Amino acid sequence: MNKLVPAPWWSLFLLAFWLLLQNKVSVGATLLGLVLAIIIPLYTLRARDYRTTLHHPLLGVQYFFILLGDIIVSNFNIAAIILRPRKSIKPALIEFPLAISGSVPITILASTISLTPGTISAELGRDGRSILIHALNVDDPEATIQQIKQRYERRLKEIFQC
Repeated sequence: MNKLVPAPWWSLFLLAFWLLLQNKVSVGATLLGLVLAIIIPLYTLRARDYRTTLHHPLLGVQYFFILLGDIIVSNFNIAAIILRPRKSIKPALIEFPLAISGSVPITILASTISLTPGTISAELGRDGRSILIHALNVDDPEATIQQIKQRYERRLKEIFQC
């Protein structure tokens, strides 16, 4: 039973959430919910191998709100670029050297970069020590690297002690 349902509480939560989304309980909705409640934890089982410890969880909350604010500001900046009559964008590929280690902190940094409109994490370096970033509008690549280091990477280093 443990191999079929590796995370019973997660499966129960998924089933309950599915039934709440359906707005009614029927045999078909319940059966589909049960199938999803079993398949999703099995599919995400490997992700549980990446254990990490939050050394400063309150800094994680602060990080979330900083990211949320940056996403909002970036949306307005991208909208301004699009709406300008004379589009003068300067796209760039930037190799960002990583000062953090660990799969989870690097994944969070790469996701942060991709969540912020105008930038996307294109590739993790083969050695795992750099991220290739595509940015839509960059005047100074070195300034962009420093901004990401100060705004995100430094905080992740404090949060995860890596």
